[in-house]
Amino acid sequence: MPALQKNFSLLPYNTFGIDAKAEWFFPVSSAEKLIEFLADNAFLKHQKRLILGGGSNVLFTSDVEGVVLYNQIKGIRVVAEDEKSVFVQAGAGEVWHELVLHCLEKNWGGIENLSLIPGSVGASPIQNIGAYGVELKDIFHSLEAIQLETGKRETFSHAACRFGYRDSIFKREAKGKYFICSVTLQLSKIHQLNTSYGAIQSELTEMGIQKPSIQDISRAVINIRQSKLPDPAVIGNGGSFFKNPVVESAHLQQLQQEFPNIPHYPQPDGRQKLAAGWLIEQAGWKGKRLGNHGVHDRQALVLVNYGGATGSEILDLAQKIQAAVSAAFDVQLETEVNIV
Repeated sequence: MPALQKNFSLLPYNTFGIDAKAEWFFPVSSAEKLIEFLADNAFLKHQKRLILGGGSNVLFTSDVEGVVLYNQIKGIRVVAEDEKSVFVQAGAGEVWHELVLHCLEKNWGGIENLSLIPGSVGASPIQNIGAYGVELKDIFHSLEAIQLETGKRETFSHAACRFGYRDSIFKREAKGKYFICSVTLQLSKIHQLNTSYGAIQSELTEMGIQKPSIQDISRAVINIRQSKLPDPAVIGNGGSFFKNPVVESAHLQQLQQEFPNIPHYPQPDGRQKLAAGWLIEQAGWKGKRLGNHGVHDRQALVLVNYGGATGSEILDLAQKIQAAVSAAFDVQLETEVNIV
């Protein structure tokens, strides 16, 4: 791929399949290339910047002004290990699920519940990705990034990332200021299995597995995800569009009077997490189609582009769903997908 390009189509670079254009587009294959690029293109200091990885968690609602920095930094290596743990550093441009498969092949545990999550390694700490009772923060050690204003390298510890539910410092005060180059995970050689969340245990039972390995749990998670979620290669989508909302216990108790079967999950701070997909389905939006876009018929959390939809149309649909859930439950849904 040539270096800096102008008026570059982002259609192949986002899983929603939105045909937006980048004013400038630059693929980054190494930290050194980015540092050199920033030094040689001083005019970009005054341009807007967007960092793009797998494009699985972004909705383009218009063309993108400024420069898109496309993360292509590859490589997976062990940087340290002891009797119990192995520290694995992965380039931020690696495909997340391919990293998961690599680790499982080596029998390194802790990452298996995060199988088949779309996107790149570099996006994983930004979102604090999570699924089936495990979050990235549970296995995260550190990351290396470049400060885009200065071109200097920085290392972020676990504490420095300030992880929250689908959240980190990179979605708040550090948003757009750093280019993540690599992520180091601390994985286990002595496995502690997590099968209590969602349908993992029932899926393992259906698979005929009584004493699961980490590889078995990964296969169970993949089976569940594939049964619920559309393949972006077949139908445009960005995975879960909304976060699961967290409410005060008193609010849950009020809702239970009208909806006694409302799913809820206690949180460490005493609040309760609700299932956004259930709320959307109860509000009547599951499977609803509006021309060339709509809500997936098997998973109400997923908004889909059947072909030719604009990002603005999908955003408008999301806002209608938010309004409906607010009216029915007095619960505010936040987007998990980044709106650009």
